[in-house]
Amino acid sequence: MPSKPIMIGALKFPSRGDAYAFLKGILSRYDVGDKVNAADSAILRDALALHPESTAKIDSGIQSFSVRTADFGTKCFWVNRVDGSTEKFALRACVYGDK
Repeated sequence: MPSKPIMIGALKFPSRGDAYAFLKGILSRYDVGDKVNAADSAILRDALALHPESTAKIDSGIQSFSVRTADFGTKCFWVNRVDGSTEKFALRACVYGDK
């Protein structure tokens, strides 16, 4: 079966695999504890909107994104909400729709 293109905001990718690799590339540019810059944050906002639990993840609204540790010593993006709360989210869920 041929790959289906996917849009993340205005960015079009030929496949979900390409989109996932692109987002993982963004993550690889940051160290644990870094705040995500404005350009990358705009892409993450669009990606997070595709997450199957986007409403709960966004909750009170997005203030910023940061990189923190995740399970098993890995790193991942965290959404920092306007109410001061934070929550991690999986890039895979944003691209593939799984939880």
